[in-house]
Amino acid sequence: MNGEVRMEGEVKDSGSVPEPDERPLSEIGICEPLLSKPKQQKQRLSRSISNATSQLAIVGSNVCPIESLDYEIIENDLFKHDWRSRTPIQIFQYVILKWTLAFLIGLLTGLVGFTINLAVENIAGTKLATTNNLMLQKRYALAFGVYAGSNFILVIFAAVLCAYIAPAAAGSGIPEVKAYLNGIDAPGILSPSTLIVKILGSICAVSGSLDVGKEGPLVHTGACIASLLGQGGSKRYHLTWRWLRYFKNDRDRRDLITCGSAAGVAAAFRAPVGGVLFALEEVSSWWRSALLWRTFFTAAVVAVVLRALKDFCETGKCGLFGKGGLIMFDISSVKISYRTTDLLPVIILGIIGGLIGSLFNYLLDKILRVYNLINGRGPIFKLLLACTISIITSCCCFGLPWLAKCTPCPKGKLPEECPTVGRSGNYKQFHCPAGHYNDLASLVFNTNDDAIRNLFSSGTANVFHSSSVLMFFGTIYMLGLFTYGIPVPSGLFIPVILAGATYGRLVGMFMDPFTNLDQGLFAVLGAASFLGGSMRMTVSLCVILLELTNNLYMLPLIMLVLLISKTVADTFNSGIYDQIVHMKGLPYLEAHAEPYMRQLTAGDVVTGPLVTFAGIEKVGNVVQVLRSTKHNGFPVIDEPPISEAPVLCGLVLRSHLLVLLKRKKFLPSRTFASTYGDPSQQFSSVDFAKPGSGKGFKLEQIQVNAEEMEMYVDLHPFTNTSPYTVVETMSLAKALVLFRQVGLRHLCVVPKSSERSPIVGILTRHDFMPEHVLGLHPYLKQNNWKRLRLRPSMLNTVVKKASSQYFNTENVA
Repeated sequence: MNGEVRMEGEVKDSGSVPEPDERPLSEIGICEPLLSKPKQQKQRLSRSISNATSQLAIVGSNVCPIESLDYEIIENDLFKHDWRSRTPIQIFQYVILKWTLAFLIGLLTGLVGFTINLAVENIAGTKLATTNNLMLQKRYALAFGVYAGSNFILVIFAAVLCAYIAPAAAGSGIPEVKAYLNGIDAPGILSPSTLIVKILGSICAVSGSLDVGKEGPLVHTGACIASLLGQGGSKRYHLTWRWLRYFKNDRDRRDLITCGSAAGVAAAFRAPVGGVLFALEEVSSWWRSALLWRTFFTAAVVAVVLRALKDFCETGKCGLFGKGGLIMFDISSVKISYRTTDLLPVIILGIIGGLIGSLFNYLLDKILRVYNLINGRGPIFKLLLACTISIITSCCCFGLPWLAKCTPCPKGKLPEECPTVGRSGNYKQFHCPAGHYNDLASLVFNTNDDAIRNLFSSGTANVFHSSSVLMFFGTIYMLGLFTYGIPVPSGLFIPVILAGATYGRLVGMFMDPFTNLDQGLFAVLGAASFLGGSMRMTVSLCVILLELTNNLYMLPLIMLVLLISKTVADTFNSGIYDQIVHMKGLPYLEAHAEPYMRQLTAGDVVTGPLVTFAGIEKVGNVVQVLRSTKHNGFPVIDEPPISEAPVLCGLVLRSHLLVLLKRKKFLPSRTFASTYGDPSQQFSSVDFAKPGSGKGFKLEQIQVNAEEMEMYVDLHPFTNTSPYTVVETMSLAKALVLFRQVGLRHLCVVPKSSERSPIVGILTRHDFMPEHVLGLHPYLKQNNWKRLRLRPSMLNTVVKKASSQYFNTENVA
């Protein structure tokens, strides 16, 4: 190569290419992300075409550049020397540190979860108690001012934190954690500032009566805690621990963040087993038995911490913190008995849950696209959006009970006093006279946790009126749609459970004459059906609900309703978190390849031009390539006279090249580095460790003078000599499965013939994206082998065909 960088751009003749389909992707079964992708030019396929898919994504409420994570072990000479030189004591220390970190993640996540619950219960409880006292004094205007003003201050504080300090903290955080565990990294997604804002913002948003939950943010919080511990602290905030240097790689950090996400669910619902299954079913893309054991240990630590803290609070030392905190909708005292005929209402609930769950996902998709336009105009518009939703929510919560009739308190012995004394209960007096209660106020003018507890309560068949429950369902359904997406930490679990419990209770009222099931049990099954129809999880949701309700006898019914709702909803669209991941523009790799990928080979989607380095490269060439490209991996090829024929030595990473340039261990001539000393004595594996949230140094920070530009650097000791490779004739579907299952960042494509260059190109995750593949091969848009999703146009076609066939049969008869 004479010290010059190779730029390969050979043209691949693919025969006649059909005219591209100009229809938008949404009309052919593929939903477009929020960030539009540039259209491919209408030209013959060529490896000189670069990948034009977007390198940006929406993280929280901001647009940020994204990068891929590399879970592959970089097997270069330094790595091999490091592992050979490790003593048994160091290996034992590494194992102990893994379990110690798992314990610390569980401990800290449990403490944070308890703190959030404690703060929410005290802040919201004080607000509601003050407002309730003013209502009893008939000072309605002042009561509304206190209630709406408190909500406004809390929400605006959370919005300011997210808009100006940590935009990545907005939203649930589960889609971002799910994308990270799939191999996608973005600035600030797990930073210390995001962690702090997530905690404070979640407390303020939930206390401010918004229709959001703290469960999704707790998953993100657990992941942030795990990341902060795993990367050895933060250099930016001068919090570092050298003894955690072994975990400065994506593989170990991935395992710790998986433990953190499971701990978040365990802290949110007091459901340790459900947390483990949630991490397995929903957020994790890679799993193994050792990780299962460690994750279970972390969740168990969370359960023990919460149990100890709850026992402490039962002594009355935690203010207003009572049964409303640390969610547990205990219905273990309810005796469940059902016949075969009772399964019909359960099946109906499952079908309804699938329908309204898929509708919820569809409407939320449209609303988030509008919110994206508003949030993109700057922080001021984000604050205006949050303020508007806060005012609307306060007006609905305070004004809706005035539409309900006052009901006389039931006679006889009641499980609680009527009207309710305090901030929570089934018999809120609100504006009603003495001896009466407002059933709608018991649901609306309350915290979400207490509202769910009221709906789940058994033996309360005559407490709520159907008209009140119907109004509450419509209000909470719409508020859940319009609240998610504003710049505050917001979870979807509680809004979905609340809406599902409401329509479940409503169905139970209508089915009461025909079934033995209690209306509270219908509410539990309704919550399960809506969760299954919206989030599309089965096993983890089933276990979480069982741990929440503490009633194992409901297992068969919950299993049935989850399976039905998920099956019905899958007919129309994908799960809510999958939709949000795609809308944000995150290049998420699914577990299964699209059917049309089996018609293509790896060589069909390779784009270029391909940039390669010689084994002993000129420093000036390295600097030039790093300045002119943004590639993160470069093939290293040895050519004569170093080798008899061109040979692929492996892959060298951009981050490793930056380290070499910064250390300036250059060679005066084109010779091997071993001639001037052992590279393992000049470098250590710690020098090439993965940086934390600070992202390390950049090329602009490295100064190389003209004399150094003419020197050479030996890349052999720093090259991954065993990168994953596939033959160019391998089907794209098989290449995708390999890429995802191993957790790769680069997949080398080698030629089938040995007479050609030793490497054809490199596949990254963007090369597997439908926008890129269908842009290169537009004729695949007309392919019939696509995943079935019923859209309104498809439903109309089916109905028309069925009707025409029916009437034709009638005429023939």
